Amino acid sequence: MKKRTTVASIDVGTTKICTTIADVSDGGSIRIVGVGITPSRGLHKGLVVNINDAREAIHQSVKKAEQASNYKIESSYIGVTGRHVSSLNNRGVVAITRNDRLVRPDDLRRVLQSAQNIKVPNDRKLLHIIPRGYAVDGQVGVKNPVGMHGFRLDVETHIITAAVTSVQNLIKCIRSIGIDIDDLVLEPLAASESVLTEDEKQIGVILADIGGGTTDVAVFREGSIWHTSILPVAGYQITRDIAIGLGLPFDVAEEMKKRYGSVMPVYESKAETSNTISEDGHGVSYQDLCDIVRARVEEIVRLILLELPRSEYETLVPAGLVLTGGSSNLSGIESLGRDILRLPVRVGVPTNMYGITDALRDPAYATSVGLLLWGAKHDSAQTRRPRGLGAVLRHLTFRIRNLFR
Repeated sequence: MKKRTTVASIDVGTTKICTTIADVSDGGSIRIVGVGITPSRGLHKGLVVNINDAREAIHQSVKKAEQASNYKIESSYIGVTGRHVSSLNNRGVVAITRNDRLVRPDDLRRVLQSAQNIKVPNDRKLLHIIPRGYAVDGQVGVKNPVGMHGFRLDVETHIITAAVTSVQNLIKCIRSIGIDIDDLVLEPLAASESVLTEDEKQIGVILADIGGGTTDVAVFREGSIWHTSILPVAGYQITRDIAIGLGLPFDVAEEMKKRYGSVMPVYESKAETSNTISEDGHGVSYQDLCDIVRARVEEIVRLILLELPRSEYETLVPAGLVLTGGSSNLSGIESLGRDILRLPVRVGVPTNMYGITDALRDPAYATSVGLLLWGAKHDSAQTRRPRGLGAVLRHLTFRIRNLFR
């Protein structure tokens, strides 16, 4: 009989908070058993700006997911984003000194520790150290050197750090509702688990998660992460430009963007270019709306290219660009991307899941599903870690506090 374990994720975004709960089989497949989606409050561009509002919004999302699944979340994987995130590539090297010259798991730990020996400022927190590739005695391209013979082991790693204060504010919101944290995961890394194929990662691809407050960019080459960056422009800026340019309330501008916005509008006749569309008593020109949306989306795509470390992107990422996130639902965004890049462009929708998935088959939930897949990959192969004393005490304190409310 297959063992099953439970994993949960909380995607704390600028426009929405999505909590998901899944059963994970020992084969790594996930079955969604609970989803809780609520509007986000207390966040701006991926950062907590009001702890009380953010905590309450997260609590409501968690509560919905728990009611849907009849499970109690004790710990969760949390997505991290924001302009404060930065990355760099670093190398490590160790000698294999045993008589048999065999590379063993201990050597992998030593070489990764060697690559980690960089000066991280006190105001920065280390999020990920991801091995990109190994070399044994100069032989590069080794993915798993354990069991190989050699005198020297090299590793090239991708190191991601974040601002301590920003991360601590997010952690405080999660822990104050009685939930421990399994791991903090950079959101584009999580999204890549749910929307990218292994072939794309091997050939070379850009993933751009265009959310509400930030656009998260990750470049993959040779099956591993190559570059990451966070842009502070996304769907919020598109809506704001519509609101300012057309004199609309923000909520009305957001609804018009979702319902009518297109980056490649098709007009059947000249008369149609001046058609008026209306929402809540506000009327605007369809052409004016689409012109604003197109201009801002084109700017975002060009900013994605500027974030790449090399200008010859055609050879860097032959598999092209995969767009995901809520703003990638805009009509015509794939065609515009192909016109600008002259490379393949597609919209990535979460896959590799079953269960209660109707609400999640949308680019807006790529990170939510990706966090579950990340958790399944990194945690389900072994027994779930026991919760520490601190986590148990936090959970009990939260329950007792609720009894006296």
